[in-house]
Amino acid sequence: MSKTYRLFISHSWKYGDAYDKMVKFLDDQGIEYYDHSVPKDDPVHTNGTDKQLQAAIDAKIKGCSGVIILAGVYASYSKWIKKEIEISGDYAKSIIAVEPWGSEKTSAVVKDAADRVVKWNAKSLGDAIKDLF
Repeated sequence: MSKTYRLFISHSWKYGDAYDKMVKFLDDQGIEYYDHSVPKDDPVHTNGTDKQLQAAIDAKIKGCSGVIILAGVYASYSKWIKKEIEISGDYAKSIIAVEPWGSEKTSAVVKDAADRVVKWNAKSLGDAIKDLF
């Protein structure tokens, strides 16, 4: 019987294509998962306060198996990714950092917090999920 992972996939809806690609990687690897990410259509993104968004992220991370964060340069400057890393630590959740395809510069903030750093590749992401979560 295969395991169903409970994953929080960090993302900025500004870079939604990267989130979509990571979901495709999981599907391509046959990873069964429940997506704990705050959905794009959740009104907390557009109508909520920072406090409400942080509470939503906290609740999603609390119940997940592990966290996946794209380690693009923008992540170093994102207050929300820093909060996701902090919340992950509060609940002792493992973090996989995914280095964007073809990137020369990546986020040291994310990679330093990660339990595993993988390349932009379906197999390496799938293997890391199976190993860590």
